[in-house]
Formats: sequence, C-alpha cells, structure tokens
Amino acid sequence: MPTTEDFCLPDVGEGLTEADILQWTVAPGDTVEVNQIIVEIETAKAAVELPSPYAGTVAALHAAESDTVPVGAPLITIDVGTQDERDPASTSAASDPVEQQGRTALLVGYGPRVTGAARRRTARPPASTGTPVAVRSRPRARSLTTPAAPSARPSAKPPVRKLAKDLGVDLSTVVPTGPHGTVRREDVHLAAGSPTTPPGATRSLSAEVNSRGETRIPIRGVRKHMAAAMVASAFTAPHVTEFVTVDVTETMRLRETLGARREFAGVRISPMLLVAKALLLALRRTPELNSRWDETSQEIVLKQYINLGVAAATDRGLVVPNIKDADLLSLHELAGAITQLAQTAREGRTEPRDLTGGTVTLTNVGVFGVDTGTPILNPGEAAILAMGAVRRAPWVVQDKAGERIEPRWTTQLALSFDHRLADGQQGSRLLADIADMLREPGLAML
Repeated sequence: MPTTEDFCLPDVGEGLTEADILQWTVAPGDTVEVNQIIVEIETAKAAVELPSPYAGTVAALHAAESDTVPVGAPLITIDVGTQDERDPASTSAASDPVEQQGRTALLVGYGPRVTGAARRRTARPPASTGTPVAVRSRPRARSLTTPAAPSARPSAKPPVRKLAKDLGVDLSTVVPTGPHGTVRREDVHLAAGSPTTPPGATRSLSAEVNSRGETRIPIRGVRKHMAAAMVASAFTAPHVTEFVTVDVTETMRLRETLGARREFAGVRISPMLLVAKALLLALRRTPELNSRWDETSQEIVLKQYINLGVAAATDRGLVVPNIKDADLLSLHELAGAITQLAQTAREGRTEPRDLTGGTVTLTNVGVFGVDTGTPILNPGEAAILAMGAVRRAPWVVQDKAGERIEPRWTTQLALSFDHRLADGQQGSRLLADIADMLREPGLAML
C-alpha cells in the first residue's frame, strides 16, 4: 500500500511562528533523499535552508514561493513508497528527525547539516504526464504577476528573488543581463519601472502603484521583526545618548603597526575592530552597561559574559548577529569573527542562534560617511555604541611647547544606554573610557 509522509514547517528559531517561502529546490515528481535541501525559507531573523527528513518522490508542495506559512503547517508531501519497499535504514533515519538531531549537527534548529556540492538540486518543472499535483497556497493581500504558461525557472540569487517578489515582478518576464543568464537587481528594477505589462502577465498591486510613481513593499521577514523590536525598545527603555569626539591618530598608527606584523597577515584590521576591542575592555570596568532589566522579577541581571552584537545592513533589512564571549577573544580572533559575521549577514545566512543572546551592540554608521547618530537599543540590552566616520580634521594639540593646530584623525562616538540600568555617571564613564583608549591605546594595559 503506498505510503506518504508530510513534512511540516519546524520551529527553526527561538519561538518563531511563521516563515516565508523564498525558493523551492524540488518540484512534484522529483526524487529526494534524506538530508537533501528542498526549500529555502526566510524567517523573521534569517534565510535558512531546510533538508528533507524523508527519501522518496515529491507528491505535492503545499505552499508557493512568496507564501507565508505558519509553524506546524505542512510544506511538502513525499511518497516514500510501499511499506515493504522502504529501506529499513532510511526509514529509521527519516521517521525520527528528533533522534537524528541527537546524532548529527543541526542545520539552524532542524535536521542535519549538509555540506559540499550535494546541498542543492536544480528545480525542474512537474512532469507533463500523469495526474497533475496542485500546489496549495494561502490567500494573500497582494498577488504576484504570473506567466501565462509554465517556463524554465529563471536563474537569480535569493536577494534578487525577494526584490522581485516585493516589487511584484515576475522573474520569468525579466530579461537577464548577468553572467550565464542570471537575473540581476538592475534587471528587476528596470522591469519594475516599465510602464507596460509583459504579455501574458497580470499586473500586480505593486505594478499598479508603480505606474502612479509609488512603490508598496510588504513588511515581512527580517524588516518586520526589526521594526517591531525597535518600536518595543524605543517605547520601553528610557534612552539616554551621549557623544564624544575623539582624536584617534594613535589608534590609526596602531592599526598600521599591527598590519605590518606577520601574525596579522591577511587579517582586515579596521578602525571598527579597534573600537570594538576598546568597548569590550571598557565594559569590564563598567559592568552596569552589560546587563538587562528583568521586568517580571523586578531585578537587574548583571552578565558575566559579553556577546558583542554588530549591526549589519542587508538586502532583507537590519540584522544584529552577535559574537558569543567576544571579550575572551584575542584581537586576531575578534577580527576574524567580525569579518565572518558581516559576510554571513550580507549573504542572508545568519543562523537564528547568532541573532539571540546579545548583551551589547556596536554599529558603524561611519561606513556611510556619517559622523554620528542616536542609536536605538537592541531589545534586552543596556547599551549600544555608534561609531562615526574617521576623518582628518584640524585639532588643537597641546604639549610642553604650548598649543598648535594640526591635522589629526578624528571620529565621533555616540553611546545610547538604558537609564533604568545605569545612571549618567556609569554611561559617561564607559564612553570616556572608550575614548581614552582610542586616544591613547596604551591605556588598555592599565
């Protein structure tokens, strides 16, 4: 007797309730193996790939790309064959995903991680013979443009697919200009700005609005989560922001010295790296700013560990992954961790566990040429430090010979902190301590 198994959307993060379907890598009629990546989803925190817990043939997909699926809802039905045809070893591995998790490293909260070239299969359209399998999708307020007839799946990276989805552009109608026929962001923007609708396509709400000079982008995924978190933080924690302008000439010289050392060969030593190190050292001297407010128990929780969050702007919105126990890392290790964190965030591959548990955040607005800002606290944290652009500026230098004006490297720092957790004294001391170490890096040895 034929046997089918439903694979439901698991909770791939901490308490996440839904996810958007970004890209299917299989279609009805495809043969799948245990641990094969079958779908890429976007949660409120990151884009992740889900492996199949079953081996067999895809019988049905229960959600279309761009659909939002609640946790626990079926994603895919797989025909695993008759009971006596099923391989006992694969049946055991497939039928108990929980047991698998105990034996194998997790892929973001569910299933074994797959590495190498076998991670992704190229999707193909359903077979033209036999009984067609319908794809069920939830009703949505905004429809996507749909082609008149099935066509080969266009080649595009996930961020480009999401851009097309947000702008209501059907990728199959876009003329690709990238390498090997890949659709680029510019191609999507060009298609979105076209005043005419491609033949055989239905104009979406976004396309209608575009023709009037407006664009409506659904608030979902990472941006939805970020917006809710920022609103909650702004109206829960009483923010105080303090500013200081620092002469970082000696820090820039230290950067050059470190870059010339053999052990730092190939390591990116950015000014932000040295600011991060100064922040970590200063927090040990002012632990009140490495704490959280427990409203339920009415307690201030001082943390003996520092998980450094680094704000990263991505195509999906602002994310703040954090480096666990950053204060225990050497400068070399911290540099590698920051580089890896930024690269993973830009690729949309930050895992949910890296987006939770942060204790303090560093944001570098200077990369945009901005001098300073008033950062909003990451929820559950006591402080966030914003670093501005490092610039050459005239500076009054004072020594035994008197005062003179010299061109010096300068930057501005802005520290926002929760006034429930720290008074102005603690906040000022932390900011001044960071500034002193950047002004005179040798003070870090004290």
